[in-house]
Amino acid sequence: MSWLINLLVLIVVFIVIPGFRVVQQYEKGVVFFLGKIVATKDPGLCWIIPYLQWMKKVDFRTLTLPIPPQRIITKDNVSLDISAVAYFKIVDAIKSIVAIENVRQAIDQLAQTTVRNIVGRFQLDEVLSERDAINKEIRTVLDAHTEPWGVVVSLVEIKDIELPENMQRAMAKQAEAEREKRSKIIAAEGELLASEKLGQAADVMAAHPIALQLRNLQTMAEISIEKNSTIIFPAQLMSTVDDIKKFVTKEQDGKK
Repeated sequence: MSWLINLLVLIVVFIVIPGFRVVQQYEKGVVFFLGKIVATKDPGLCWIIPYLQWMKKVDFRTLTLPIPPQRIITKDNVSLDISAVAYFKIVDAIKSIVAIENVRQAIDQLAQTTVRNIVGRFQLDEVLSERDAINKEIRTVLDAHTEPWGVVVSLVEIKDIELPENMQRAMAKQAEAEREKRSKIIAAEGELLASEKLGQAADVMAAHPIALQLRNLQTMAEISIEKNSTIIFPAQLMSTVDDIKKFVTKEQDGKK
């Protein structure tokens, strides 16, 4: 009887207990039997035949893959250092194990090559202004290549674009020249508008000489507010009274 108990204890210790495995909620277990895939295990506690079966766990969470800075020459022969980040997720546990040796390393190498190839087809201005289009194109290429591996690339983002110092200075000068051009255009437009308004004012004053005299009086009133000791009388002011009398007489004759 004792030998049976000892046998049961040995079975429990060396066969039953070693066969238990725990699969996390974000994982899926792939079970191999003598080198062949025989089953997949969902999250939770499961049991496999020890010594004959073994399990490889696959992480189904979205993983982040930093793409180190890549030295790239653009279409217009400008050297750039571009770093990016890719987000991918395994959707087929069996393909990710059987089709490729190391999924993360493979995607890392593929992402670096894809970034260099795609960004190299754009000019510098396009790289700086069309990041969204470049990100989308890189993601599409990566996703097409990783689909046989059971991987989906959900997002690719260019993080940083480092320009040479001489190119930074050239772009700063270009931006300064652009701002100066806009300021000159705005000033010229202001001068044109002011000249048009002055022309209209001159036409009105030519038709109504009294308006010029009234403007002179208004200017003198403004000067007197400043408490200046010297006041200059325009020559036209000497005829102001006569012009006012003529204007009043003309208006009265018109009413009659």
